[in-house]
Amino acid sequence: MYIGSHVSMKGKEMFIGSVNEASSYGSTAMMIYTGAPQNTRRKELAELKIEEGTKLRLENQIMAPVVHAPYIVNLANDKDKEKQQFAIDFLSKEMQRAAALGAEHVCLHPGSHVGLGVEKGIENIVYGLNQVLTSEEGPKIALETMAGKGTELGRNFDELAQMIAGVNHPERISITLDTCHLNDAGYDVKNHFSDVLAEFDDKIGIDKIGVVHVNDSKNELGAGKDRHENIGFGTIGFDALYEVVHEPRFAHLPKILETPYVGKDKKTAVAPYKKEIEMLKSGNFDANWRDKYQ
Repeated sequence: MYIGSHVSMKGKEMFIGSVNEASSYGSTAMMIYTGAPQNTRRKELAELKIEEGTKLRLENQIMAPVVHAPYIVNLANDKDKEKQQFAIDFLSKEMQRAAALGAEHVCLHPGSHVGLGVEKGIENIVYGLNQVLTSEEGPKIALETMAGKGTELGRNFDELAQMIAGVNHPERISITLDTCHLNDAGYDVKNHFSDVLAEFDDKIGIDKIGVVHVNDSKNELGAGKDRHENIGFGTIGFDALYEVVHEPRFAHLPKILETPYVGKDKKTAVAPYKKEIEMLKSGNFDANWRDKYQ
């Protein structure tokens, strides 16, 4: 099973450090941001230590990394044309970085229409994607299923299907299926995951799923809030998420955890991924494992 988490890429070690962190969790998959997710400051390719990190990744039998674009890239907003062009230019360069890292998918929050309306927002997203994806070759942009917070787009399968339909190179588009976001958008992952997949297959196609984000949710079904919870401690629950990661049609896909660090003090909080990966592999949920960090 290909499962892992998001890991950091920073300091002097860069990609080498990312691989070492992923390996320490027992991961067979990994997701990275090429810099801080809240900004667009990025180092030059030569500084990322890609060759050394890739050698280490292969030695540790970790599949090709997933890259996640920063949250602030918003293709849906064209109120400021310069900012819109900056988002397009940044994403184009991010795709180059992803290709150099050997990534096959770049996860992207489609964008927020900020009052422009759903149709105009989707039109802007399609325009931006067509500016970035100018050929058949290269990593795919994995549009993420969103929770529907504020004016987020991609909160349902119809919106995502509309985006794909407008792209000149649809073969360069995949989907990131996020379990927390699905729950918060009103898709019942806990009780009717097979029905959710059937609807997705009907409107988009199962073969379009490139990445699965495995997250529990702090929120009730349809809350539209997007607040991740540790595996088994949220409203989706362990059994349903175990079913997701062991779905046969996902066997070849990277399953990525983005759950919160545990511990009362943020300064000393620890990553939960090693334990969560162990539980999801074995099927044995430990409801008390977080207690020692509280």
